Amino acid sequence: MTIKGVLFDFSGTLLRIEPAVSWLRTVLDRAGVELPEEELARCAAALEEAGALPGGAQPQDVPPELRPLWRERDRDAARHRALYTGLARQVPLPRPELYDALYDRHREPGAWRPYPDAAAVLRELSARGVAVAVVSNIGWDLRPVFRFHGLDPWVREYVLSFEHGIQKPDPRLFRAACEALGVEPRETLMVGDDATADAGAAGLGCAVHLVDHLPVTDRPSGLLPVLRLVG
Repeated sequence: MTIKGVLFDFSGTLLRIEPAVSWLRTVLDRAGVELPEEELARCAAALEEAGALPGGAQPQDVPPELRPLWRERDRDAARHRALYTGLARQVPLPRPELYDALYDRHREPGAWRPYPDAAAVLRELSARGVAVAVVSNIGWDLRPVFRFHGLDPWVREYVLSFEHGIQKPDPRLFRAACEALGVEPRETLMVGDDATADAGAAGLGCAVHLVDHLPVTDRPSGLLPVLRLVG
């Protein structure tokens, strides 16, 4: 079957969030808060262990009071913010307003880095006439991130969980993406980094290709196989 459409996950697939240390340092610098480098590194590591950086490491343990939010965090913006600021508050920081500032920072386009081959792969798919959509479990509008990094011209549709009130692996989100592109699921390839969420597209009849969720410097060509799979 010829592939006519490709669905891409966002975080860990096309782009990656900045390291926790630079995330925290940016927020502290803006707030005029100084921490010794050793203390900054300790706090950043604790925030990462808590899973407080969206797009970063999964929490090692979700506090009981946050578990309902964790399960449905990507269904709307309010739950997404509440969950991640709640996780961040497990780590003591010098000022209470820093928790919301950290959440706001991760939504900034400059906090994200495209994988080295992302632009080339999207450009080539467009040149081949293959329709592209971004399908993401997320609690905020990522379109400005794609515009900032020059990737938006090659993305036809954005299908975001918080805008639909459903999240992957629910097949309805993948179906919405296929319908938006005007392609059948059997003509569609889903590319993502999560063997549970993204592989849910297989239940709809889509082909699935998984990439490794690695730092951008460690995965220079992880998306290139997509071009071979499309043919």
